[in-house]
Amino acid sequence: MQALCGVVFPTKGNRNTMEHNTLQGVIFDLDGTLLDSGSMWRQVDKKIMDYYGKEMPDDLSETVQRMSIEEFSRYFVEEFHLPVTPEQFAQQVADTVAQEYRELLPLKPHVIELLDWLDSQQIVYGVATATYGELAEAALKRLHVWERLAFLLTEQEAGAPKTQPRIFQLAAQKLHLGRRQIAVAEDSLHALQCARAAGFFTVGVYDAANPAAWQQICATATVHVHDILEMKQFF
Repeated sequence: MQALCGVVFPTKGNRNTMEHNTLQGVIFDLDGTLLDSGSMWRQVDKKIMDYYGKEMPDDLSETVQRMSIEEFSRYFVEEFHLPVTPEQFAQQVADTVAQEYRELLPLKPHVIELLDWLDSQQIVYGVATATYGELAEAALKRLHVWERLAFLLTEQEAGAPKTQPRIFQLAAQKLHLGRRQIAVAEDSLHALQCARAAGFFTVGVYDAANPAAWQQICATATVHVHDILEMKQFF
């Protein structure tokens, strides 16, 4: 592959990457891809640990990144012996981040410009997210993205986390497109690994809140970008 301006361009020898010219839809991740929320989630981990008087392990955020809300909640309760049920813990986390989603979290740079371009090209897109559906919807409505989407799909609705292909397969059905016609844009290594293994064209999106994973993301994704607007070059 050839790299230019943070974008990896596929070489002729790789059939999977050369199918980008047939792309007609996008499955976007929310947190860290469209929404600038990565650093907020790391602060939430620390805030919760402080609330319960627990010391936060250095690798906690990386450990829980791959987990669904249910897995994340069960892990915290069991690993740190918290005096609540996983369901109560999940609600506590939702309450902690609610204001951020409803009032504060911004889009990452150039998201609106990319969506404007996709709309102009009649390329359909939606969001598949691990976060709370109600809060994701609130943020997307506040930021005037909601009305553009073909769908919002959560891991809870899919019944599986992004370490399994089900959420991407269901999202593809909602776009009425085949997997070879869809780009999956993600900032999470595990989601990119799963989506690419399932046959999707994958776009690794840089998130400054998670620089440690970037090298692996570049090696895993079909292509990768530092600025989400650079995705235009793959359609």
